[in-house]
Amino acid sequence: MTMRCPTCGGVYGDDARFCSRDGVRLVTATTTVMSASDTAAAIAAAAGAPAPTRVIAAVPTAGPVNHANMTGQVLEGRYEIVRKVGEGGMSYVYLAQDRTTGERYAIKILSPGLATEDNAMARLRREAELGAKLAHPNVCHIERLGEAQGGLVYVVMPFIEGEILSDRNYRVGRTTLADTVKFIGQIAAGLHMAHELGIVHRDLKPENIMICKDAAGVESAVVMDFGLAKERKPERASQKLTATGIILGTPEFMSPEQLRGKPLDARSDIFALALMTYEMLTGKLPWEGRTPQEMMVARLRQPPTPARTHRPDLPQAVDAVLLQSMAKTPEERHQSAPEFAQALRRAAE
Repeated sequence: MTMRCPTCGGVYGDDARFCSRDGVRLVTATTTVMSASDTAAAIAAAAGAPAPTRVIAAVPTAGPVNHANMTGQVLEGRYEIVRKVGEGGMSYVYLAQDRTTGERYAIKILSPGLATEDNAMARLRREAELGAKLAHPNVCHIERLGEAQGGLVYVVMPFIEGEILSDRNYRVGRTTLADTVKFIGQIAAGLHMAHELGIVHRDLKPENIMICKDAAGVESAVVMDFGLAKERKPERASQKLTATGIILGTPEFMSPEQLRGKPLDARSDIFALALMTYEMLTGKLPWEGRTPQEMMVARLRQPPTPARTHRPDLPQAVDAVLLQSMAKTPEERHQSAPEFAQALRRAAE
């Protein structure tokens, strides 16, 4: 397996974790969507059973224009595309400027291979509907959903300037306990609003957190990309939005119940929040592996490595808070994001 930098496109061996040029966390050169067979193989390995046969489906690639190369184009005579700022398995993200007001926006455009899929479109529409409710200073909300000629579908969001948390982690190595407590408290506040609305993020990770500065230079954390978010509703239509046998998310930060394809609630996001806290403080993850499957197996079979193993100066109470919310069952964890943030703050004091 090879690893790829999502920023510069550089290719590395499977033992590399970060790009040496950009400092960005590497992703697998293949698709980041994990099938049920991947999960079944990992769980079977954890149980000592032979892995089931794996079926690999072809993934459509994006064309050179109209989606992956929008720079210089204008959407609806209003949004002038300035440059591409990121891409993922389901979308391309561009910086755009409103030709009338001069305001800057982030435009997320659905990949062409997915634009024709009903499930993908339903997920994007749901993201727009849910994002409009998330008016919180620590959440990047979606302003509107647009559709242009040629089947180009996009969402409009405020353009937030700052440093991605994964880049910051790589730059500073270990975040101070005081800054970690501050950022986690802000992330927890944004998450709690989403959870109160019945929304689970499902892909909480450092790459989806932006550290911004105000005019006075004060830093704050903003939760980005609710593209995998799911409302905790029992309606059949909502349940069908994730195709049968498909698990969406990032393996390094998935909760055990998410790896197993079980129903998720806010406590799955709290698990990911605890892992992010651990990485900020230590520069490492509590479970390691060279492949997503190895990491999945470790999380299902092994206890997490205590944070004080990597950073002995941390208070033991902080380690206890982290270990509680990295428990394998949701019932053992802190039951809300503010509860976790408050416990972390008390432990740090």
